[in-house]
Amino acid sequence: MKRRNVLTAIFMAIILAFAATSCGIERTPSPSPNQTSSADGKQKISFVLDWVPNTNHTGIYVAKVKGYFAEEGLDVDIIQPGESSADQMVATNTAQFGISYQEGVTFARASGAPLVSLAAVIQHNTSGFGSPKDKQIVSPKDFEGKKYGGWGSEVEEAMVRQVVKDAGGDPDKVQIVTIGTADFLQACETGQIDFAWIFEGWDFINAANKGVELNYIPLRELSETFDYYTPVIVTNEDNIKNNPELVKKFMRAVEKGYKFAMENPDEAAECLLQLAPELDRKLVVKSQRFLASKYQDDAPYWGMQKKEVWERYMNWLYENKFIDAPIDVEKAFTNDFLQNGQ
Repeated sequence: MKRRNVLTAIFMAIILAFAATSCGIERTPSPSPNQTSSADGKQKISFVLDWVPNTNHTGIYVAKVKGYFAEEGLDVDIIQPGESSADQMVATNTAQFGISYQEGVTFARASGAPLVSLAAVIQHNTSGFGSPKDKQIVSPKDFEGKKYGGWGSEVEEAMVRQVVKDAGGDPDKVQIVTIGTADFLQACETGQIDFAWIFEGWDFINAANKGVELNYIPLRELSETFDYYTPVIVTNEDNIKNNPELVKKFMRAVEKGYKFAMENPDEAAECLLQLAPELDRKLVVKSQRFLASKYQDDAPYWGMQKKEVWERYMNWLYENKFIDAPIDVEKAFTNDFLQNGQ
């Protein structure tokens, strides 16, 4: 999930950057990463994560460790976002590719930023609401009288209120508490919150590893609208238009990486741990085994995105006044660079 106020500020900065270019304001040009080469002649490019390394990213790490990028003549630097978000870096081509979310791409397109989703990393939304068993929260109606710990996003709050209303509850009886990136389990243990939005393939498994039993309510089972693509791999329109061969090479390697992760979860976990040794090995291995069947799930091929999935969530954002006008979702995503999509 992304915070709407942060997204708005980011994309306003992107728009100003584009406006400066279109108005002819002179700026000192910087070398294009697409035109640089490593010592062995491979094309150097950057891939920016959305956050710290985790099993959502494993296919990228597999492609790096197994040499799939190298086979395509690419030298890919996997980086974490700093002061600029992954969306901002990719939209301005500071990084050629990155990890985003359907929500982030929708906000970007609505703000005029040229982000394009190339693949759904996971076919269905694997996030939901988690709470310690003793809280006895088994339905969104049980959110009444409870404290929800969130990131402080208006979109997030609206989604929580929506599922409570859909379950016949009173959204006004849910107390929203902003905890940001604070530890979910610790916040529950101290009584700061009763439940939070968590990821089944990471937070739920982490809790189980620590001996904490949770009740978990999958978001995709509560609303078809909220079964959107999260995360997605993105680039910008300039790369698609002017560097299509680069995009093809990159996505061939990435698709190969995720297919390997689906078929060999334990070995794929080792690839991630090799380049991110700071991660909890037990958590990574169990998470990788969980996601192995989730990456493609019921789709005919990995990465496939459907227009109706993009439209449903975009329309919800528009109806709830989070974007000023509907976007053309057919410009927000493409399956053209997926091998099985040809």
